[in-house]
Amino acid sequence: MAYKALVIDDDKATLDLLKFQLEAEGFQTSIAENGAQGLNFIQEKEYDIILTDLNLPDISGIEMVKRSKAQSPNTEIIMITGFGSTEKAIEATKAGAFWYFQKPVEFEELLVLIEKAVERKQQNLEIKELRGKLSSRSEYEGIIGGSRSMQEVFEIIENVADSDANILILGESGTGKEVIANAIHYKSHRSKKPFVKVNCSALPKDLIESQLFGHVKGSFTGAHADKVGFIGQANTGSLLLDEIGEMPIDLQPKLLRVLQEKIYYRVGSDKPQEVDFRLISATNRNPFDAIQDGNLREDLYYRINTIEIKIPPLRDRMEDVPMLAEHFLQIYSEKYNRDEMGFSQEAYDQMLNYNWRGNVRELQHVVERAVLLSKGERITNLNIPKNLESAFSFSDLNRMENVAVASAVSRPAAVSVAANGENFFHTTHLSEEQLFEEIGKFIVDKLPEPKDDEAQKDVFNELENVVVSAALKRTKGNKQAAANLLGLYRPRLYGMIKRHNLEDKY
Repeated sequence: MAYKALVIDDDKATLDLLKFQLEAEGFQTSIAENGAQGLNFIQEKEYDIILTDLNLPDISGIEMVKRSKAQSPNTEIIMITGFGSTEKAIEATKAGAFWYFQKPVEFEELLVLIEKAVERKQQNLEIKELRGKLSSRSEYEGIIGGSRSMQEVFEIIENVADSDANILILGESGTGKEVIANAIHYKSHRSKKPFVKVNCSALPKDLIESQLFGHVKGSFTGAHADKVGFIGQANTGSLLLDEIGEMPIDLQPKLLRVLQEKIYYRVGSDKPQEVDFRLISATNRNPFDAIQDGNLREDLYYRINTIEIKIPPLRDRMEDVPMLAEHFLQIYSEKYNRDEMGFSQEAYDQMLNYNWRGNVRELQHVVERAVLLSKGERITNLNIPKNLESAFSFSDLNRMENVAVASAVSRPAAVSVAANGENFFHTTHLSEEQLFEEIGKFIVDKLPEPKDDEAQKDVFNELENVVVSAALKRTKGNKQAAANLLGLYRPRLYGMIKRHNLEDKY
């Protein structure tokens, strides 16, 4: 795709020459004889590069840069300036211009500068896109989750999906291990190849070997024809072994040999079969407990666990509950023709006040049931058994009095920054962005160097704790006001309050 350029200059000869030279280099080029005309072009179309004269008849060059950046912040601007105007040109770069170039214009030199500007624009867009995928998305490859713990999972997937590394997914039942496995396969270079899924706990113990490795006709009673087996079916693609800890212990050395040698033997055959697949394993058990209990070979564990992905239980990422619930609500509203359904605040409070022992799967079933049983457009009751709900109700927070933050003196230095930042950083002289930058730098500079024999605190977890505490203290326990202050969705703030045990402090 050709890059788009805009040239703004009141000298017609300069305009025509630059237009000719840029188009010869493959640029789609527009020209404007004054600033107002140039701004009209920018309003109608996004350009990759703008070349503008410093001295325009109607708008100063500095103002032109500012207004162009306001209309098209991703576009890079090069200021063309006459001899002796360097000071003004430097001022233009401070206003947002990429750089400046002095007349008379040597196009070969200018072209180098243009290419660098365009390259920076592309890099900035790629960085924004990546940040959007990894740090601000609530949905990633079919996985719903805006919490920090899920963003970390997304980042691991993004980094390792296209490799052939064996992956072990750990998580309680219902957390979505298969959804994670799907994301890994379909983002890999094997995405158009087979993806074979095997639940080891569901296979009959006496048939699991032939199911996995295949067999030849007549190898045992009932083997009426050759069978390829799941491993053979996964050739060139990916193989998911769910609940791998349930695989018979005497079969595990054969799987280990497949992973090491890339060959396997069908039951009843001594002919080696070559195979190439990417192994994804999953289990809801602690693998070290399985090893200790004699259900998982230690050498196999280290072979399947090149990359480990831990999926947090839903109760540890309560801020994801509302968006998951809304996702399922949309699915089941369409499935059962119940248009324009929504949750009441009571329903949100109920879902955020529940332990979700069955994790995402349980939430999914609860929402489906609520859609089917609701008599109106607003779901006010999720029909969660009362004896399974937490004894604490978030609505009680509204009646709690504001109290001081407990044990503040024992918190890290970051707390004193949060509490006394205005005095320390002189906020009257700093913009909001600069203040955050200074606070971040202060905290990181004060962190002790990690020691091998000491467990490290999660700095972001500590910061989240003290920031939420400070917001509740400032708003005297008003959660809606605190959520507005922090730019958070109210249910997400509830999840943070519960995670940091702040329920009875404000």
